[in-house]
Order: sequence, then structure tokens, then C-alpha cells
Amino acid sequence: MEPQLLHSTGDGVATVVIHHPAKRNAMTAGMWRALPPLLDTLAADPAVRALVLRGEGDTFCAGADISTLRGSPDEAQSLAVLAEEALAAFPKPTLAAIRGYCVGGGSQLAAACDLRFAEEGALFGVTPANLGIVYSASSTRRLVSLVGPGAAKYLLFSGELIDAERALRTGLVDEVLPGGELDKRVVEFTRVLITRSLLTQAAAKEFANGRTDRDAYWAERARGSGDTAEGVAAFLERRQPRFTWTTSG
Repeated sequence: MEPQLLHSTGDGVATVVIHHPAKRNAMTAGMWRALPPLLDTLAADPAVRALVLRGEGDTFCAGADISTLRGSPDEAQSLAVLAEEALAAFPKPTLAAIRGYCVGGGSQLAAACDLRFAEEGALFGVTPANLGIVYSASSTRRLVSLVGPGAAKYLLFSGELIDAERALRTGLVDEVLPGGELDKRVVEFTRVLITRSLLTQAAAKEFANGRTDRDAYWAERARGSGDTAEGVAAFLERRQPRFTWTTSG
């Protein structure tokens, strides 16, 4: 099978799989290009309330396919940044499920997700210094927001790999699971996400990402959504709420 991004949807969750097992799921130029329009399609689907990004098999993503850097490194990096930004802007909760190597472009994609769950034994690296590449300002800021300036400089300056436990301590990942437990935990957690108010999640995502000019916008959406009334009613009636607001609605 050619290197590609596979996707499926079910039970409110879209799953995108980085599929290039011959090169540890390294991202080709075609895969970088394919990600933004795929995300647009999934964002517009009202049945999708959360997204999981994972790699095929036992590796998340070992970075960009280095052979794509020989022709035009600037173009290759631009494609990676555009894909990263599209993932960060996805209006619904996103979660990276990480096994094995999460390096280079793989770490960019993982950092662009809202949450990162990793299996024990996963290895993380931010490696532009290994290739003489200037990491983009947006990617650097995103990394700093996750791990702080000291840890970001350690990763960027050295290009060294760190294990899942250190990634957890620095804030690069949110949970580390024992071997064989990652898939189960991701399913359990996404089931929680899709029962919560997407209105709340979408607004919180914007605010957490630094947006400061949308208070009135989200207040208006809340008034017309019905989610608040449903949440209060469900609490008083001691039942599971049935939130209906969607980003495409």
C-alpha cells in the first residue's frame, strides 16, 4: 500500500492513521498535503465530535520522509507547518495515541493535538538541529507552551530522544499507559469526550490557544445552543445530558 493517511469514523470519533510502515510512518509530501483537506472534511461532519491521530502498527511517526527534503527543504517544511496548523485549528477535541517513535514531524503533529496519550516505551524527539533546519516560530511557540522554555530548548538544541516518562514530567504527554493498555484507554477517554458539550470544548480550545476576541461570539452561541438548558436539566434530573450543538451547525 502506498504511503497515505487512512481514516474512519464511528461512534462520534474520527480516527486518522499515518500509514507508511516501510519508513516508520514517516510523512511524505503527499501525506502532508492531504492532511488539511481531510481535516476540513472531518470538521464539517456533524457526526464527528472528536478526532484520534495514530500511526500504523507500533510507531506513531518517525518524522518527515527525509528523501522529500532533497529537492526543496523550504517547501517540505512549509507543507509540514501548514498541516500542523490545520490540525491545531481543528475545532473539535483531538488526541494523539502514541506508540514507538514520535520524532521530528511526528512530534509536530502530536504537539498540534489537544491531548497526547503514550504507551510505555514511546520515544520523543524534536530534531531540526540534526538536519540544520530552522524550526518555525509557530511550532516553537507551541512546543514552549507545552513544556516551557527550558525543556523546549533542551529538545530543540540537542535533538536527543526522551522516553515517555520524561515526556510526561515535562508536559509533552498527558498520560502514559502500560503496554497493551493504550487503545483501551483512548476508547474510554473519547467516549467521555463525546458525551460532553462540544460548545464548551470548542470555546475552551480557542481560549486555551490564546484567542482573546471571541467572548461575545461564544456567549451568543451559548444562548442559542440549548446546551446550557440541557446540561442543567440533566443535572437536576440525574441523567446523562444529550448535547446537540455542533461546530458545523
